Amino acid sequence: QVQLVESGGGLVQPGGSLRLSCAASGSIARFVVMGWHRQAPGKQRELVASITRGGTTIYADSVKGRFTISRDNAKNTLSLQMDSLKPEDTAVYYCRLAQPGAYWGQGTQVTVSS
Repeated sequence: QVQLVESGGGLVQPGGSLRLSCAASGSIARFVVMGWHRQAPGKQRELVASITRGGTTIYADSVKGRFTISRDNAKNTLSLQMDSLKPEDTAVYYCRLAQPGAYWGQGTQVTVSS
């Protein structure tokens, strides 16, 4: 079992930045895919960004050019740098590790509002 703990969420004004972190209780090096997902009120959970063990990244069209995903195998941490935040980025953000298995964090709230 792997425990995931997200941090870094909060309230930010439009145009601002936040950096989310996901700390794993064990080694993340064995996981093929790691990603960030988000769920806004009344909407389905969606993929925001993912990164493979080899470093290949995928971003949702809505965040391309604004968000950057990274993983640090030495620190067992997944990060999401979010810049130029918009009100529509408001959601609970979850990290996920997959292959082998699938593990989710408990989520961290991001609110973009003036």
